[in-house]
Amino acid sequence: MVQAQYHLFQIADPQGPLADALDASHNGLVSATGGAIEVITGIHTGDVQVTVERHSQRPDPAPGWEEIAEISCHSPSGQVLVTPLMDDPLELPSLASQGPGAYRLRVHARSRDSAVDQTTVDDVVESYLIQSWPAAYQDALLVKATDAYGAQVRAREADDTIVIDHEDSLDTQTGRERDILRSAERGDYS
Repeated sequence: MVQAQYHLFQIADPQGPLADALDASHNGLVSATGGAIEVITGIHTGDVQVTVERHSQRPDPAPGWEEIAEISCHSPSGQVLVTPLMDDPLELPSLASQGPGAYRLRVHARSRDSAVDQTTVDDVVESYLIQSWPAAYQDALLVKATDAYGAQVRAREADDTIVIDHEDSLDTQTGRERDILRSAERGDYS
């Protein structure tokens, strides 16, 4: 089990970035953000089932999955680990079966539509399979797209962020929050 938080869990290398940044809305399932690979979950917060398969060469996609996407990564340490957003890596095998180097990850997802945005689910409803194999860099690829949540994520524009310009009026909640964010950007945490 992996704890999904804020609609995601990560795949990361403890010694450095795995990938350059990609548009998070690129394929609705995986993206590279801040040096880690993020797997987008339907559930907001809760456990999801994750299985990893390490291969020496490109396997066929596994049958019976609703969404399948591929992404490349480069492991500086030879440790490509599945990890919750704000916790230690899990005790799953490293996806870097051949040590440091370039790898291709194929992420399969099932049942992301079952509990979209929920934070308390008694049973684990989402499942993920991550296949890895050594391979040179290739662009991210959406192999199969059939769930509604993935379609919703893909439909969002990359610049869909709403910016409200209140000229930092500290009389509003938005102004106070913007002031806090600008202070943090400058490194002023007082």
